[in-house]
Amino acid sequence: MLGLGLPFAALTAILILRPTQNPTAMITHPTQVDKFDISLPRGEPATTIAAEIEPSPVHILPVPVPPTETGEPADIRVEQPDSGIPGKHLTVTVKSGDSLDRIFGKNGLDRADLATMLRQKEAKEHLRLLRPGDRLDLQVDGESVIGLRREIDETRTLILAREGDSYRVSVEERPLNTELRHASGRISTSLFEAGKQAGISDALIMNLAGIFAWDIDFALDIRTDDEFLVLYEEVWQDGQYLRDGKILAAEFVNSGKTFRAIRYETDEGRGDYFTPEGRSVRKAFLRAPVDFARVSSNFNPRRLHPVLKIRRPHNGVDYAAPTGTIIKAAGDGKVIFRGKKGGYGNCVIIQHGGNITTLYAHMSRFAKSATVGKRVRQGQTIGYVGATGMVTAAHLHYEYRVNGVHRNPRTVKLPEAEPIPMEYREAFLQMSGQLLSQLDLVKRQKVAVLPAEKP
Repeated sequence: MLGLGLPFAALTAILILRPTQNPTAMITHPTQVDKFDISLPRGEPATTIAAEIEPSPVHILPVPVPPTETGEPADIRVEQPDSGIPGKHLTVTVKSGDSLDRIFGKNGLDRADLATMLRQKEAKEHLRLLRPGDRLDLQVDGESVIGLRREIDETRTLILAREGDSYRVSVEERPLNTELRHASGRISTSLFEAGKQAGISDALIMNLAGIFAWDIDFALDIRTDDEFLVLYEEVWQDGQYLRDGKILAAEFVNSGKTFRAIRYETDEGRGDYFTPEGRSVRKAFLRAPVDFARVSSNFNPRRLHPVLKIRRPHNGVDYAAPTGTIIKAAGDGKVIFRGKKGGYGNCVIIQHGGNITTLYAHMSRFAKSATVGKRVRQGQTIGYVGATGMVTAAHLHYEYRVNGVHRNPRTVKLPEAEPIPMEYREAFLQMSGQLLSQLDLVKRQKVAVLPAEKP
C-alpha cells in the first residue's frame, strides 16, 4: 500500500520560538518560524490533528554550530594526542588520484598494517573506494596505525581499532532526526530576501519555487506583498542542525491568487506534489526555462526593436541573465534544431507533443547532451545564456509556438499532467486534509518572531 509517513499523527503541538538578538523585531517582524514537537515515528499513519495550539512552555533551541571543514584538498593535519591515548592523531583529506596505498606511503605508514586492515571484509568494503574530499582520521604510533575512522555516509562511520595483530572493525550509527517546522513571509524586495527574513535557506526557497514553477513565472510574475507559507522538515543529528529537508505542504499567494501543493510519498520514498484535490502540480511545460532571472522584454507584437529601431513583433519573452546561466528544456521533447539561426544567434528548437515547439535563442554555448535527434526531459539543461545574434546584452529569448503560431509563454494555457491514480486517491485526500489543517492552523496562530540565523 502506498502512503505518506506523516510526522504529525495524534499531534501534540508545542510552539518553540527561536531566540532573537533584536527584541523589538518580535513585535513588527512579518514572518515566522515555529517548531512542532512530534511524538510519532516516521512511517506511521496520521489519525487526528489538533484544532488549536494550547498555551505551552516556551523552549529555546540552541543555535547550532556548523561542523568545521578544512576546505583544502589533500591536506594533512597532525594533532597532539589526548591524555591516555598513545601516538598522535593524523587527519588526511583525500585528493584526486589518491589511493590508500599512496596515502600510507606519503605519510610513512606501514603498508603491512593496510594489508591487515583490508583482510577484514567490512573494512575492505568501506575503504576500497575513496572520493576526493573524503577524510580519514588515523591514530598512529610511529609507522604503526593504531586506529582509523572513515565516514561512510551521513549516518555511518567505519571504525578500526588495533587488537593484537589484527584490527577490530565496527560501524558507528548516528541516526538523523527530523523536526517539523513552518515558515511564512511576505515579499517586499525579492523572494530570496523574504526567505532570508523568514529564516529559511536559499535551497528551500528554490525548492518552493520549483513546486509552483508550472503555475508561476518566478522571474516575471512575483509582486510586492505576495506571500508564502511552507510546512517542511529540518534534519538534525546529535543535537546539531544539518539542513532543511522535504517540503510537506506549501502555499503561495501571487497577485491575490492562492496556489497550494501537498507532497505525496510512496513507501519506496518516491514523492511528488499535488493540488489539495489530487491534480498534479506538474504540467507539460514550465512557465520559465531559467531560474529567477530578470525579464527584460515581454511578449509584444508591436515592440520597438532595440537594435533595428523599427516596430517589429516580439513573439516571445526575454530573460536577462548573466552569461553562462543554465537554460532548461520547458518540456519533454526532441531536439529538431541546434545551431546558428540569423538574428537568434545560437539557437535550440525542441519539438513537443501536440504540434508544440519551443525555441531558445542567443545562447553562449550548447549542452553536450542536447543534439539534434536526441530526446530531452523537462528541466534538462540544453544550453547557457549568452549574447549571440542580434542582441544588446546577454539574455535568453524564449518562444512557444502551437502549429507554428506564436503564443504568449506567460499566459498560454498549458496541458495538464496526470492526476493522482484513483487507487491512491482516498489515502491522499485524507493526508491532504490533515496537511491543509496544519497550514490553516499556522495562519490562525501566526506569531511575529524574528528567527535565528541558520548555520
